[in-house]
Amino acid sequence: MRSQLATAFGLRLPLFAFTTSREVVVAVSRAGGMGVLGAIPYSADELAAHLDWIDAHIDGRPYGVDVVMPASYAGSGDGALDKSAFAEMIPEAQRRFIGELLERYGVPPLPEGVRPYEDLLSWVHHLTRTQVDVALTHPIRLLANALGPPPPDVIDKAHAKGVKVAALCGSVRHAQKQVAAGVDVIIAQGTEAGGHTGDVSTMVLVPEVVDAVAPHPVLAAGGIGTGRQLAAALALGADGAWTGSIWLTTVENQLTPEVVKHKLLAAGSRDTVRSRALTGKPARQLRTAWTDAWESAESPGTLPLPLQYMATSDAVNRIHYHAAHTPSSRASELLGSPVGQIVGRMNRIRPAAEIVEEMAAELRRTIARLGSRDDD
Repeated sequence: MRSQLATAFGLRLPLFAFTTSREVVVAVSRAGGMGVLGAIPYSADELAAHLDWIDAHIDGRPYGVDVVMPASYAGSGDGALDKSAFAEMIPEAQRRFIGELLERYGVPPLPEGVRPYEDLLSWVHHLTRTQVDVALTHPIRLLANALGPPPPDVIDKAHAKGVKVAALCGSVRHAQKQVAAGVDVIIAQGTEAGGHTGDVSTMVLVPEVVDAVAPHPVLAAGGIGTGRQLAAALALGADGAWTGSIWLTTVENQLTPEVVKHKLLAAGSRDTVRSRALTGKPARQLRTAWTDAWESAESPGTLPLPLQYMATSDAVNRIHYHAAHTPSSRASELLGSPVGQIVGRMNRIRPAAEIVEEMAAELRRTIARLGSRDDD
């Protein structure tokens, strides 16, 4: 199935797969879609190493990189603040609440020698720009920004390298701003999607955005994980689908801990919630004791990005570690993951290429079935 974007990128299927797993990127691109590596967990050096690996294994197929450059964040008007400056902005009430919550669930500190994930890699522009510079030294075809249009200089750098720029949006107004900023591909993300998302459903949002920004290409995101859903996205006027959650439980995705995969496989479509507990911005994720606590009367409230992520980073590291290594711990009750409502269809661990093939086959069957119906 060809579309404007599929033709432009040389794809067999108009399917874009956001993932932080380099193995999934390669598997999807080699199967005929386009893998897009999420850069946010990685330092510039780590990102360079992952992109080198992708280049060596992807057989020349197209792929992209996704960064996070929010339009606004705490301290954004104060220059290139360092980590300590952000840390000083975290109120004692939030620190105390987090400490008491971990104590209530019996989650101890990390054992000595266990390296935690960094808590401020690329949530702010001056850090993300180093990731952009690394990405543009590789043969990527697409640079996506998860929180609106990238700054003008980043768009110009990408275009100078012949790289198309994409950005996610949750409203017509934001889509129009992205077009005005020079973004090439608009990703209309409905509220069903995992991670940062708005409150308008995919079925409503996509045709609104398509009509508002035509002839700009639009990708549909949110609640898409089957060929029938991809067909629906195309019927709404989208040029393809931007997917993410469905790749969390693939064979290749070794970044999703086994304990998290089991929770995802057991979850239904009603087991997610839009919560600010993750980053301070509304993000769809598994509903857990952690998200419930932040919504409770005892909660001091969440902080703006990137402060919420920094405030909770140590706690999240501890929860993940002890949920995986300490069976007697109640840490697993707090353990969650960003994921969309498509989680209800994620009921077994499968190879990424198998998902691509199944979506392609079901897409063809769906189009054939619709085309064979008598108009009368």
